[in-house]
Amino acid sequence: MKNSWKKMMAVIFSTTLILAACGDGGEKAGSSKKYKIGVTQIVEHPSLNAAYDGFKKALEDAGIDAEYDSQIAQGDNSANTTIATNLVSAKVDLIFANSTPSAQAAASATSDIPIVFTSVTDAVGAELVKSMESPGGNVTGTIDAHPDAISDTMKFLKEQLGAKKVGMVFNSGEQNSRAQVDAVKEMLKGMDMTVVEASVATSADVKQAAESLIGKVDSMYIITDNTVVSALESVISVANDNKIPVMVAEFDSVKRGGLAAYGFEYYDIGYEAGQMAVKILKGESKPADLPVQVPQNLKLVMNKKAASILGIDIKDEWKAELVE
Repeated sequence: MKNSWKKMMAVIFSTTLILAACGDGGEKAGSSKKYKIGVTQIVEHPSLNAAYDGFKKALEDAGIDAEYDSQIAQGDNSANTTIATNLVSAKVDLIFANSTPSAQAAASATSDIPIVFTSVTDAVGAELVKSMESPGGNVTGTIDAHPDAISDTMKFLKEQLGAKKVGMVFNSGEQNSRAQVDAVKEMLKGMDMTVVEASVATSADVKQAAESLIGKVDSMYIITDNTVVSALESVISVANDNKIPVMVAEFDSVKRGGLAAYGFEYYDIGYEAGQMAVKILKGESKPADLPVQVPQNLKLVMNKKAASILGIDIKDEWKAELVE
């Protein structure tokens, strides 16, 4: 009898422990970690902001509970470096670097915390990754350079607008910009077209740089230079007053007055960067093993009002998507 009682009590005790363990396990399985995401952005303008919105939406769609520490350098490189250092000190789970300078500063600040970038034009040239296919290290992301964007833009300027001298205002201290200017120069070899450069250091220099091109160029091309794009209206004003068409490199700049762009949505490359961040946060992949992604769906978008100001008739054969 005593033995039977002991056996019964042992079974009850064991069952209680099992149920308790299952209860604990259920709570852990149902709970989710709150991730701290550090965000560093070189300057505030619509394209970069759209990329950030896309990034956050990707994490939200994946069910990631994230707290964001978002900081903008406002074009100040010393502030940019400080932001990266502060995010590392805060021991964030992942850094989202929105622009080439932001990604470079973050990569210099840490080799341990995962970094996912976007709005970067030449990830290899900026020494962020070893190669597009195999990044290596703790950095990967999405670039804002479609392989056909520059060639399509230059062909349009020459074949449709008869341009021969292309003015380019850019920050020569930004690697992202230097790479694009060099790519344009390379593209124009053999096309009977030349580039006329106007370099700036800050957004306050942009209008004067644009004015310096008057009389020297018959068109302008504004690339994804953060310094210049943040003061784009200055270029548009000078160009319109002198009937010079301004091609731009992203759609938000078309909406702000640029004539046209062969481009893609920055929201989309931000979203794709966010999807990469999800894989890293969930432990499914490491930055070193996630290939750098390129934009999809290149298309021509034109501004009807800008075309009217310049006296340009938009042809059906251009198959352009129009904005006011």
